[in-house]
Amino acid sequence: MDLPKGGKVLLIFCLLSLVGVGVFYTQHKRDKEVQISPTEEQEEPKGEEVMTQNIYIDPKINMNSPAEVTIIIHFKTKPAKTAVALAEASGIPLTLEQAEQDVKDSHERFQKDAEKYLGEKQIPYRIVHNYTAALNGVAIKLPANEIQTLLQSAEIEAIYANREIKLVPPVQPS
Repeated sequence: MDLPKGGKVLLIFCLLSLVGVGVFYTQHKRDKEVQISPTEEQEEPKGEEVMTQNIYIDPKINMNSPAEVTIIIHFKTKPAKTAVALAEASGIPLTLEQAEQDVKDSHERFQKDAEKYLGEKQIPYRIVHNYTAALNGVAIKLPANEIQTLLQSAEIEAIYANREIKLVPPVQPS
């Protein structure tokens, strides 16, 4: 099959994307079915995978520890551009300005919830970073054993351990 150079690059990219998604799905499914022994570089899971009120909690978070941890909280409200694209695909009118306001409102609601559930009980916490583009949520630092208290917030969709993930660049064809 003779394709122009741009077509070959696009085809290779699409194939690598499909392979990557398949590998990710297979690995994710296997991780749920079989406990994998951690390597020296990986942390051993400290807790169990938890679904509380339909909130996913990363099993790598030891929620019994009093140690301070930084976690990523993923909100239910989608990032603005994602929300607009999903609305458009569903035939629902939504402007970027409305979606951006929804994101801003979700952050304000979460901050009120954090103050209500943590601050009023004098549980130390600090919002380290606000995310609004790739995901809508925050990085928050608090004692791990107080995460359960925060689950009362209606804004939370998922909680992930804050960890660095490195991307291995693809091999360039020679």
